[in-house]
Amino acid sequence: MIRKPHTLWVGFASLYEAHGDVSNARVVLGKAVQVDYKAVDDLASIWCEWAEMELRHNNFKAALQLIQPATHEPSVEVKRRVAAAQGVEPVQMKLYKSLKLWTFYVDLEESFGTLESTRAVYDRIIDLRLATPQIILNYGMFLQEHCYFEDSFKVYERGVEIFKYPHVKDIWVAYLSKFVKRYGKSKLERDRELFEEAIEKAPAESVKPLYLEYAKMEEDYGLATRAMRVYDEATKAVPPNEKLGMYEIYMARAGAAFGLAKTREIYEQAINESGLSNKDVKAMCLRYAQVEEKLGEIDRGRALYKHASQFADPRCDHECLWNEWHEFEVQHGSEDTCLEMIRIKRSVRARYSQILPEQTSLDKTKEDDDEMERRLTSNDFVSAGLQHNGEDVELPPQEDEELHVAAVFGGGLDLARKRDEATDDAQNNGALERIKRMRRS
Repeated sequence: MIRKPHTLWVGFASLYEAHGDVSNARVVLGKAVQVDYKAVDDLASIWCEWAEMELRHNNFKAALQLIQPATHEPSVEVKRRVAAAQGVEPVQMKLYKSLKLWTFYVDLEESFGTLESTRAVYDRIIDLRLATPQIILNYGMFLQEHCYFEDSFKVYERGVEIFKYPHVKDIWVAYLSKFVKRYGKSKLERDRELFEEAIEKAPAESVKPLYLEYAKMEEDYGLATRAMRVYDEATKAVPPNEKLGMYEIYMARAGAAFGLAKTREIYEQAINESGLSNKDVKAMCLRYAQVEEKLGEIDRGRALYKHASQFADPRCDHECLWNEWHEFEVQHGSEDTCLEMIRIKRSVRARYSQILPEQTSLDKTKEDDDEMERRLTSNDFVSAGLQHNGEDVELPPQEDEELHVAAVFGGGLDLARKRDEATDDAQNNGALERIKRMRRS
């Protein structure tokens, strides 16, 4: 395994340290920091190892004094002399821009330095444009621990100006939460301005948590009507895959604050104007229909099922909408409304068969049609439970479904009578005429 050159110097110094000869370990590391390494990070590692060695021997002040000069920027005169002498700028001239060295230095200052010296190091990191989002968060937390709240908010302000999304997301979250917690209702307008600014700069996929925090702030310290306005804006701003979840939160909060009337408005908006996908519109209709059913608004519930039916293919969505609608009609409807549901179901099935045909189903239907045509031209027709001898006559599946509905709602005698008439005529008429007659009835 090939190691970097600076690890040899570190290993050499560790050998002396392991035998208790710290002074010679310092001599080795002193020579190591003068080597012209290929990368600045290699030189920074040497300085960090040297400072850690001092910490292991409880020389805390020496560790700080060691790192301080390493982070100083060389003067212009020194840079010019070095460039003239060597032609190429050595890594020692770039050491002051090493983020690794600065983060180690700021950790030392927080642990063993003063408040002012630590702040100076943090500010220097930001001025050199070496700061990361985590350094901004650490600096803000450090100031809050020492009760410098306004200064911490200024640090967050600098952070949101430096970074863009997605890196600035955590800074905004910390800034907003700390500011609201600190001032609450006393600086409500400033709270709103910050949330508006954060939402304006955020991409669509990142605005949902901001909107939720904004609305919660309005519910806790502001006005409920403004909170509803925030939720409404959120339903329009979030990406399509998050709209349904946002509407669910909106309806829950609106129902708790303003009751059913406001919830109905939101349901209707979600169904008609929201830009939800067909799948989500169907789910919203079903939920709205269940609410109306509980409130005894049967006609409104039925209208919602009818609206949702256009998004439900009976071939693959039978267990969801159509079963629920069937149970709804059995409990609250009549024979006519249930038969209307069946007709709508057939119409939707036919439409989806034209738009998204299932090849296997189409092939099977074609084979069945060919077989029926062959049997219709012969005298031994047997299909769908209809036998030419008139002994067992069963209606095709569509008529069976209608007969079941009629039996449930008390109209089974009329259909049964028609079925018996079809059985009597089966002996005198051909199968084709018999089926046509049943279809007309």
